[in-house]
Amino acid sequence: MTRSVNLAILWVMKKPQKPSTNPRKVSPQPADLQLGALLRSERETRGWTLEQLAKRLKVTKGYVSRLEGGKARPAVRMIEALAKTLQIDPNPILILAGHIPADVSKILRSHPVEAPTVLRESFGDRAYGDTTREAPPLRVREEESTYSVGAARYELVEGDCFSWFAQRRPNTVHAIVTDPPYGLKEYTAEEKAKLRRGKGGVWRIPPTLDGCARRPLPRFTILSEEEKRELRSFFSRWATSALRVLVPGGHVFIATNPLLSHLVYIAMIEAGFEKRGEIIRLVQTLRGGDRPKNAHKEFEEVTVMPRSCWEPWGLFRKPCEGRVQDNLRKWKTGGLRRIGEEQPFCDVIRSSPTRSPERDIAPHPSLKPQAFMRQIVRASLPLREGVILDPFMGGGSTIAAAAAIGYRSIGIESDPEFFAMAKRVIPQLAEFVPNGDATVRPAGNGSTATRSQQTLFG
Repeated sequence: MTRSVNLAILWVMKKPQKPSTNPRKVSPQPADLQLGALLRSERETRGWTLEQLAKRLKVTKGYVSRLEGGKARPAVRMIEALAKTLQIDPNPILILAGHIPADVSKILRSHPVEAPTVLRESFGDRAYGDTTREAPPLRVREEESTYSVGAARYELVEGDCFSWFAQRRPNTVHAIVTDPPYGLKEYTAEEKAKLRRGKGGVWRIPPTLDGCARRPLPRFTILSEEEKRELRSFFSRWATSALRVLVPGGHVFIATNPLLSHLVYIAMIEAGFEKRGEIIRLVQTLRGGDRPKNAHKEFEEVTVMPRSCWEPWGLFRKPCEGRVQDNLRKWKTGGLRRIGEEQPFCDVIRSSPTRSPERDIAPHPSLKPQAFMRQIVRASLPLREGVILDPFMGGGSTIAAAAAIGYRSIGIESDPEFFAMAKRVIPQLAEFVPNGDATVRPAGNGSTATRSQQTLFG
C-alpha cells in the first residue's frame, strides 16, 4: 500500500465535521480540495484544457470545473473513467472521494482495531489528530529502503517517479540510466494483465519454436496517433522533472526504439536537455522481418519492415555551468568516463540479447543484459562520484549494474510485482558474471567492473 493511499484513507477515517449552519454555503472539505488539486495537476501536465478533458470523459466542462474546485464528488464509475483517461492509479481518487477500495475495505473490516492503529502510528503526525490540518500532498516516501552489495549502496522506492521527482531536492542526481515504458500502453494494468496471462494485447507473444518459448515484445506499430501524442506529452512532463533533479552536466541514457525515438528526443530537447548523440546497441531481435500478414505465400520475397538489429539509447546532458572542466570540478559531471588512457567510451556497442541465465534470475519482459548495462552505467559517472537514478527500474538491471561497479544508485518502480522482483534479484544480478567473461565482472571492492568495451574495430 503506497503512502499516498495510506494518507488518503486517513482523511476518510477522520472524525466527521460538524454540519454547516448554512447548507447553501458548504465549503469544500480538505479531501475534496486535495482530489481537485490532483485532477487539475494531472490535466495540466498533459496540456489539456477543461473542455478537452470533459470531451474525453463525455461530461460537461462545468462538471470537470466543479471536480477540480472540490465542489463535486465523483461516483465510482466516473473515477474509473478518470483513471483510465489520465492513465493513473484509481485508488487515491476513490479514497479521496470517499469510496474505500474493496481490498482495503476488506482489510479494515477484518482488522477493525489493528489496521487503523497501524495507519495512525505510521502517518498520524501528518494526517490524523484532534485538530483540522491542511491536506498533505500525494507522494511516495523518499529513501524507502537502503541496501548494499559489497561496498555499493542503493535505495529502492516503490511508487510513482513523478511523486518522487516532486519532493526531491534540485541538483542531487548525477546521472539517469533507464529503460522507460516508451510505448506507455504496454505497462498499463490492463496490458500487464494480458502479458501475465500470455494473451497478447499490445504484447506480441511469439509462437514456440522447437519447444523454445520466445519472450514477448510490445507491438508499437499499433499505437494510434492519439496514443503517440500522449507519449510525447508524458515525456515532456518527465523530462522537465528529470532536468530539475539532475546536477548541471548530468547525463541521461534513455532506451528507446527506432519507431518512437523521435517523439522522446523532441520532448527531451524542448525541456532543455542537450542531445549528445546516441548509444547504438547492436543486437539482433525477432522484431520485424516478417512477410505480409495472411499473404506470406503470395509475397514470399517481401519484408514489411526490416529485421531489427540495433537498439538506440538517447544520450542527453543537462547544460553545464561554464566550461566542462569547471563543471567537473564543481559537480563531478559533464563528460563520460573513458575506458582507459587510450580508449574513450564509444557510441556503438555489440551486445547479445539477454540470455536465459539472467532471465532465470529476473524474468522481467524488458530485462537488459548486465554485459551491456555495466558499460553504459560505468560511463555515466566520469569521476566515479555521485548517484545514478533509474526512475523506471523494472527488473533492476541498472541498479544491479551500478552495484557491480561500485556506484551509488536509486531505483523507482510503481508496479508491486516488478518492485518485489527487483528487490529480490538485484544482489544476484550484481554478482552475475556474463557468459563467464572475466572482462565484465562484479567488483566487490568498488573498482571498475568493465575492463574493456567491445567495439566494431577490435
